[in-house]
Amino acid sequence: MTKYIPFILFTVLTNAAAQIMLKYGIMQLGPLTFAGVNPIVKILQVVFSPWVFIGLFTFVISMASHLYVLSKVDLSFAYPFLSLAYVAVAIFAYFIFREEVNVMRIIGIALICGGTFFIAQSGASARAHDGAKLDAGVAQKEASVSTTQEISR
Repeated sequence: MTKYIPFILFTVLTNAAAQIMLKYGIMQLGPLTFAGVNPIVKILQVVFSPWVFIGLFTFVISMASHLYVLSKVDLSFAYPFLSLAYVAVAIFAYFIFREEVNVMRIIGIALICGGTFFIAQSGASARAHDGAKLDAGVAQKEASVSTTQEISR
């Protein structure tokens, strides 16, 4: 499972990048109001504004990456890593948009990172456990073959 962590992190980073692009795109458009405007026209203006469109496209890339990951690892292993997008978004928002990151957010980010670390470790231990089961199965099969050969002599 741990060999897919780079793909998982790619998913996380593209997810976070999409959020940043969407925020920037909406800031470029100004406050959303539907007064006196056809809502469908307004939605199309938002979706097809350059940064929002690129952000949505980046989400598609992120989801494609996530689907690949889900085809390879347990959902209970992969999904919690997506919480790291909160961490990346908070860091990017601080530097790009000058958003406040107070002590409570830092504590929350630290807890998310700690939880993700433990989940990553569980993937490593699951792989070791699966390897041990595989080794035990191979040993059992070899013993069975050996016994069968002795009986046939």
